[in-house]
Formats: sequence, structure tokens, C-alpha cells
Amino acid sequence: MTEPKISILVAAYNASATLPKCLDSLLNQTLTDIEVLCVDDCSEDDTYELLRRYASKDERLRVLRTPVNSGQAMARNMALNFVHAPYACMVDADDWLSNDCLQQAFQVFQQYPDTDCVPFRLIEVHEDGHEVDFGLPAQLSAGHHMSGMEAFKACLDGWQLHGLYLTRTEFYKKIPFDTTTRLYSDDNTSRLHYLHSREVRACKGIYFYRKHGSSMTTVSKFSIYRFDYIEANLSLRKSLETEDVPSTVIRRFDGFRWMNFIGCYRLYLQHQADMTQTQLKQLQARFEAGLQSFNLSDIPISYRWRLGYWFTHSLHLFDKQQRLYRRVHNLISHNTDH
Repeated sequence: MTEPKISILVAAYNASATLPKCLDSLLNQTLTDIEVLCVDDCSEDDTYELLRRYASKDERLRVLRTPVNSGQAMARNMALNFVHAPYACMVDADDWLSNDCLQQAFQVFQQYPDTDCVPFRLIEVHEDGHEVDFGLPAQLSAGHHMSGMEAFKACLDGWQLHGLYLTRTEFYKKIPFDTTTRLYSDDNTSRLHYLHSREVRACKGIYFYRKHGSSMTTVSKFSIYRFDYIEANLSLRKSLETEDVPSTVIRRFDGFRWMNFIGCYRLYLQHQADMTQTQLKQLQARFEAGLQSFNLSDIPISYRWRLGYWFTHSLHLFDKQQRLYRRVHNLISHNTDH
């Protein structure tokens, strides 16, 4: 096996139905000097056996297994210990790449030595088969580069810049996947990689992202892990405090964090009947701690005294406000419909 140019990290859990398409797309890349590091996160189906069958046919694929089910971020970090290539990326076990995807990204690095992150073109593939181009900021779409700070701000604003890219392995070594929470905290890694980049440039290689309703991050699907957003955002806030980041950027992130906190609480009110008493008590404690992590100066001025967004350190008052906001909103919606 020749020295690989790119390492691909694949964390898999009960993914035997989608893994073949994913692995076939990786092992059939036009750039052949790659290694595929697959970590089975203690699957309960035949994912591990499927990975071993693939590995027996192609020496570029290596199979690892976590001792206990730990989540994608922990599994990917396990794979990072075995990376040999100068560039690395992650691919989810239910997604796949166009055949020239890695070649396209690698060529950008060769052409522009100051580039540190190369986002793929992202296509969302929905359950009914229709595809949606996620798009990129106009600056990248036009063939220009973004600074690390510009890219960081773009991925804060509703993921205008998504978090699927090829980067230098040293970035993953310095900033591995954030394991603070089961969901969402690995998004922090993408944002910090962008922040530390000298230049960010796009490529034409396509990452096909499978958009399906069974995902725990799907808006229409409820999962207790959806509330991980609270701690995940706070983890990134703490990381930014140690970085050389202007206070204006941190305040901007705090506004983003406040909107997410409110969204999580409204989700909590909507799904209280779906949770056990133990879960409700645990969530109340998480919301209490989350609320104490904010200051009035963190909240955008336009929201500070607005119903539904008014800031208080009292969870009791915050709860009253959100319930009142919900009633007013429902009343307005009802009158509008009639």
C-alpha cells in the first residue's frame, strides 16, 4: 500500500443498510492513495462483519471497534490515532461521495498552499429521492477564498457554510472532535477548524448527505438528545474564551447561543408529555445551569425586553414568560387562520 494522501474517518453504528453505498463511493475514488478508517461503535446489527468483509478485499480499509457504545465523536477520535495521511475528512456511514470528490479537494490544496479547509459541494438527498443543493456562501461559489474568521462567522449564521470538508490532519490532531455531548458538540470542531484556517476554498467534489426522518437531529423528530445543544454551545463558548477572538465575535456567538437556548426550551414545553419525571427533572437542572451561563450583555439588544426573549436568571420567570409567549402565539395563529 502506497503512503496515503487522504484519510477518511467513518463512524458506524447499526449502519449495515447504508454502509455499502458509502464504502463503495470511498474505495472507488479517482484518487486512489487513500486510507479509510472505519470505527464500529458497538453495533447491534452486522455492521462489524460487513466492515471486516470489505477490509478483507481492500487493504486501504482498516476496521476498529469501540469497547462500549460511545457516540460518533468518540469513535472518530479513536480513528484519529491511526491516521497516516497529511489530509483528513469525515464521512458519515449513511452518506457517500462523488467519485472525483477527494481528487477535486486535493487539487485545491495543491494549487493553493495557504488553504487549510476545503468544503465539499453538499447535496442533500431526501427520502423520496429528490436532491437539494445546500449551497455555499457567494464568496466561495464565485471561486474566491474566505479568511478563517469569515468562514467561522458564516457557519454560525444558520450554517451558511456547512461543516463537511477536507482539512489538514494537523488540524484534527490539534482540535479533535468535541465529545462534550452525544449530539451537536462535534459541530464545534468544524467551527474551530474554520476559525484557525488561513484560507478556506471550495471544491467541485460532491458530498451526498442523506436527509432522513430517523435522524435524531431532524427537526420533526423528538429525542432527549436534542437538548445537548445547550451544553454543546456552552462548550464552544468556553473554547472561544481561550482563543484570540474579538469580543464582538463572542457576543455574536452568545446571541446565536441564546436563540438556541430559547428554541430548546420551547421544544421542552412542546414535548413534556413525552418525557418521564426523571427526564423532566434532569432537563430542568440543565436549563437552570444553562440560564446562569448568560449575562444580559450577551443578549442582542433587539431581544432583551421582547416577550419570549426577555432575559432573566430566574428559571421560574423564564418558564412563565415562555408559556405566556406560547399562549399568545397560539392565539394569534388561531385568529389568523379564521
